[in-house]
Amino acid sequence: MQDLWDDTQARKYKTDLELRVYSSKLLGQNPSLVLHGGGNTSVKVTEKNILGIDEDILYVKGSGWDLISIEAPGFAPVRLKHLCDLAELKQLSDPQMVNELKTNMTNAQAPTPSVEAILHATLPFKYVDHSHADAVVTITNTKKGKQRIKEIYGDKAIIIDYIMPGFDLARLCAKQFSEQATDKTEAMILLNHGIFTFGATAKESYQRHIQYVSMAEDYLKQQNAWDIEQDDKQHPATDTTDSILSLRKALSATAGFPVILKTSSNKKCITFSQRNDLKKIAQQGPATPDHVIRTKQLPMLGTDVEQYAANYKSYFDKNSAGSNKLMLDAAPRMLLDSELGFIAIGKTAKDADIVEDIYEHTIDIILRAEALGGYQALADNDIFDMEYWDLEQAKLKKGGNVVEFQGEVALVTGGASGIGKACVESLLAKGAAVVAVDINPTVTNMLSQANYLGITCDVSNEAEIIQSIQQTIQCFGGLDMLILNAGLFPLSSKIAEIPTELWRKVMQVNLDANLIYMREAHAALKLAPNGGRVVMLGSKNVLAPGPGAVAYSASKAALTQMARIAALEWGADNIRINTLHPDAIFDTAIWTDEVLNARAKHYDMSVDEYKRKNILKTELKSSDVAELAAAMCGKLFAKTTGAQLPIDGGNDRVI
Repeated sequence: MQDLWDDTQARKYKTDLELRVYSSKLLGQNPSLVLHGGGNTSVKVTEKNILGIDEDILYVKGSGWDLISIEAPGFAPVRLKHLCDLAELKQLSDPQMVNELKTNMTNAQAPTPSVEAILHATLPFKYVDHSHADAVVTITNTKKGKQRIKEIYGDKAIIIDYIMPGFDLARLCAKQFSEQATDKTEAMILLNHGIFTFGATAKESYQRHIQYVSMAEDYLKQQNAWDIEQDDKQHPATDTTDSILSLRKALSATAGFPVILKTSSNKKCITFSQRNDLKKIAQQGPATPDHVIRTKQLPMLGTDVEQYAANYKSYFDKNSAGSNKLMLDAAPRMLLDSELGFIAIGKTAKDADIVEDIYEHTIDIILRAEALGGYQALADNDIFDMEYWDLEQAKLKKGGNVVEFQGEVALVTGGASGIGKACVESLLAKGAAVVAVDINPTVTNMLSQANYLGITCDVSNEAEIIQSIQQTIQCFGGLDMLILNAGLFPLSSKIAEIPTELWRKVMQVNLDANLIYMREAHAALKLAPNGGRVVMLGSKNVLAPGPGAVAYSASKAALTQMARIAALEWGADNIRINTLHPDAIFDTAIWTDEVLNARAKHYDMSVDEYKRKNILKTELKSSDVAELAAAMCGKLFAKTTGAQLPIDGGNDRVI
């Protein structure tokens, strides 16, 4: 494992806490050490309180921060003496522990301290580093794991048998460390959990961490259990779209809410999904119990959601007997199937990404442990205790606000600018995973976040339309909302003068493309967990046309008629279709300053007066249209279909 410490860089950091931030980020840069909030670090300092009295303070990583991006505000300052005194108690529930941690912080604005804060406090070193290093976890998840760890580290590391993180673990570690530590002690190995290293300086603690993890990696190499052979078997080149859509419908029903499905393109995950021994190696449990909160105990093998849910209920009933715990949803978070490959499942796209990242590392751990004599995860009661620990149950009982479109997928055409871009932003803000398609290639990198996919697509090309829908399903698992916004508004041309080619081009983009999108998206919309929704962007010209816009007006009128017919045909499929007729939306690309000034001058108005040339004397923006389009996909319009709604500030001709 590479040591990333750089003395030149480190000299830029002057305080103990700044150096703690620096070395924490070094750990966080290596995903084989920590993933998505995993691991924690700390530093002990002396600070004067408001009375001018010196206090020993533990700065420990706070909840909600990742080591890869942590900054000084991500460390919670807790009074060290109180933490050490807590370790002397015989028992302390997790809710009580969290209360003690929070009420003994010296900064009320700091994040909640790590649940392992007491453990950090009891270790008599200035700097403490903790990770769930893949190599260490691999070795401990074997039948002779403890024996192998002793063989690797000898008397330089204290070994702690598995116990769930929290007060009991902190108390046990404090006791065993005080009894077993010697001048040679440089690390502590928590079986099936991870590794702690410590030192007088940030550099010493960090470099010990790299050294001790490297020792584990070297051991695996010596035992021919490091290099993993990749089978060259190719994933079947079959169209799995229908299977994924049906699967998402079943998973969402079991979960009780819509879910995102991410079909992995990772070769390692695909190859693993096609192994013949998955019932043995993939049905034991996670590499470390911390993962269960993200992944559940086991992946689903195949696509029998009903059977998986029944098995999960049995697991819950067996391990919750005599308690008042509330069962979580019974839907899996991972799927392994020879046809579908590996699919990560989550409430959000980010959740699904995290699941995929975790299982990619779990695959390495399983296969290396198998090469070392056999993968052996913790017993299911230990996994259950982590999945259903008090702090998680408290969150469940409190509930919480769920954003409106969480777990749902929207596709917006013409999504790179104007109304389309505003629709993308509105739907993302309301929790949806959003696919934006546009002929402008900037759509692909318009946003960088897990719940966004930009696709360059010429909507006049049927093959590209079909491909964009397939990509949507592969990336997010389905399609719930379709916003048909892309369109052409050609230069003014009267009927006696309009070229046939221009007429056909406008019809192709404004009408034909939307017919194809509707037709090809129907299967996905029909299986949307909360029902499919389509919003058509029509035009004021449908209701109040003007001369010189025959192609545009006719195409939008035909589009509106198509929406009405679709509402009649698709109501039985629980798909609702509604149409918006915007007018005078001036913050779009076609309304340059030059055009606005010319039009305002034509009416003998200022630009501001021209923008408000409607009955309500109000200015309309793309975001106004977007918010109404999003509302049409929400609960407010849940019982409305086939409707047409103008958004124009009031137009006397429309009225």
